Amino acid sequence: MAPKVLIVCLGNICRSPIGEAVLRHVASERGVDLTVDSAGTAGYHVGEEPDERALAVCAKHAVAIDHAARQVNQADFRKFTHILAADEANLRNLLHMQPSDSTAQVKLWGSYADGKPINDPYYGSNKDFQETYRQCLDLSNAFLDDLAKL
Repeated sequence: MAPKVLIVCLGNICRSPIGEAVLRHVASERGVDLTVDSAGTAGYHVGEEPDERALAVCAKHAVAIDHAARQVNQADFRKFTHILAADEANLRNLLHMQPSDSTAQVKLWGSYADGKPINDPYYGSNKDFQETYRQCLDLSNAFLDDLAKL
């Protein structure tokens, strides 16, 4: 069965949709069969497109991004094999909301590489979005490398 991965941040308009797009792109380039989605632990932006700076950084790197923000729900913990949080606060929120019948492995995405969180670029500049893209690229490769070991 192909892995199903959910990338999670707070509002699902910056880090997680970039992460979703980048992981899908890298998996495709590497020939890895993978389902990828993203969501937020909060419902602030449900139904909205990603932040225009997230769209721009993905376009700059020729990474397709098409997503409408949504909030994590209980079914996600059974639907996905891996739920990867952008930072510790979102990881805590996920672990708090994780139902007892969860089948997903829930962890910090950064734990596959340097252990660092993906800082929220929302109040930052284009440079911060570029850094988010770079981290998502590194973490996508690290995650896929880990899957290849199984």
